[in-house]
Amino acid sequence: MVPLNWYLTLGAVVFMIGVFGFLTRRNIIIMFMSVELMLNGVNISLISLSHFLQDLRGQILVFFIITVAAAEAAIGLAIIIALFRNKSTIHVDEMSEMKG
Repeated sequence: MVPLNWYLTLGAVVFMIGVFGFLTRRNIIIMFMSVELMLNGVNISLISLSHFLQDLRGQILVFFIITVAAAEAAIGLAIIIALFRNKSTIHVDEMSEMKG
C-alpha cells in the first residue's frame, strides 16, 4: 500500500508545476493548461485524504471540481478563440484591451 504522504507530495508537485507554468509563461493557452494542472493537483490531494479518512465527501467534491473545470475549459477556450480572432496573437503581453 502506498503511504498517504506520497499522494500528498504528488498533489503538491503537480500544483507547483501549474503555479510555475502560470507565473512564467505569457502564452494564454499555456496559462490555461497551468490552471488545469493546479485544479488536478488539488483533486489528487482531496481524493487521497478522502480515502485515508474513509469519508466520501472529498470524492464528491472532486466530481464538482471536475464539472466546474469542464465548464471553465469550454468558456475559456471560447474566449481565447475570440481574442485570437480580434488580435491575431495568444501572448498576454500583447493584449491590452482588458486594462482599465
